[in-house]
Amino acid sequence: MYPVWEVPGLTAGGVLALIATFHILPSHLSVSAMWLSLYLENKAYREERPELLAFVRKYTGMLLVFAYVFGSITGVGIWFSASAAAPRALSGLIHNYVWGWATEWCFFLIEVAGIFTYYYTFDKVDRRTHLKLGWIFALGSWTTMIVIVGILTFMLTPGRWLVTGGFFDGFFNQTYWPQLALRTTGMFAIAASYAVAVASRSDDAKTRAEVVRIAAAWGLAGLALATASFFWYRAALPEAARATFEALLTPGLVKGMWVPIALMAAWFALLRVRPLAAGFPASLLAICVLFVSIFSFERARELIRKPYLMPGFMYSNQIIGHDLPAKGVGSETAAMNEKGILRFAPFVPNGLREVTDANRLEAGRMVALIECSSCHTLSPKGLRPLPQRVAALGFTDVDSLSAFLDSLGSYPYMPPFIGTEPEKQALAAYLISISK
Repeated sequence: MYPVWEVPGLTAGGVLALIATFHILPSHLSVSAMWLSLYLENKAYREERPELLAFVRKYTGMLLVFAYVFGSITGVGIWFSASAAAPRALSGLIHNYVWGWATEWCFFLIEVAGIFTYYYTFDKVDRRTHLKLGWIFALGSWTTMIVIVGILTFMLTPGRWLVTGGFFDGFFNQTYWPQLALRTTGMFAIAASYAVAVASRSDDAKTRAEVVRIAAAWGLAGLALATASFFWYRAALPEAARATFEALLTPGLVKGMWVPIALMAAWFALLRVRPLAAGFPASLLAICVLFVSIFSFERARELIRKPYLMPGFMYSNQIIGHDLPAKGVGSETAAMNEKGILRFAPFVPNGLREVTDANRLEAGRMVALIECSSCHTLSPKGLRPLPQRVAALGFTDVDSLSAFLDSLGSYPYMPPFIGTEPEKQALAAYLISISK
């Protein structure tokens, strides 16, 4: 059913979201950990503290293994799942930002070579050279974030790109700088959390206490600055995006965003006073709490662009809903409404291109897969299950549900129904059949 990937109970977007959210831990750690390492290495050299330098070596060893094993695996997982979940959107991004990604990959090569060189040259080069290697890695790694944030924010707020189609008009959009600030500051809380976990395994109580206190200060500063950056980011959102955000932001999601932040702030504050309270199990639990917050913030961020994959251009079901004259691309909706969406989908099974009385339910399921399954599951349980949604609305006949489908475009977070009247009737019949 390419370009539709049905994942029962979860949706293709759900798979991509889980991989991408976990990827934030190793990827943002890789950008931030070296800054803390350089600070501690400088301190170790100034004060002639070999035990502190031993921690830096251990910390960067963890960075090498965790960030560049799990980070690489999940990075590939993002590309693989994105190519299956939203191939048309990914194609659009590549066509617009292939040179942006190429730039990011060049700096990523510097990053990968840099962490290996930095780690394996401890005690093999002079101090000044070793610090330079660390700075090359730190700046190269942060540059990958500088580049990738432009593409990520373009997917939410494309800005003037919708008019000009220009690379930099989409890249430096209205939310670029606040999101770069949010990710840059938030990454220090991630680095601090892992530093505490590594330090908690140390047998040297003095070094352990000192490192934990320093990491806790970095963590508190990172949380405070990231919180301020979030409100800057929220204020920079277009009015329609803010309205969608407020409409879809559930109380549970709000708690998932802010309760872990409060807990992490309390944890770091405790460690400033009692650094030896940082046991390894508690440190791992703190990382898990931080992950809950990251997942919730990323989930909230994704809500902003509904009903689109690329706002103002491509709907969440990968249908191009608006003209883009600067790129010579036209909306597909008029042709699909006239000829039927089942005629346009590339791999609809034989016999389902035209809706008949005999294939009505099966054709309706195909329409649901094409138009609905990117956000809803067709199974009774799971992520936004359609059977439960239809049952909750109380529709029991095809005509009333069909009339409701006509109104979908009036909801700010739902794409309009696209297709012919027989396809709409088939979709309504199928939805009622699975909601009983």
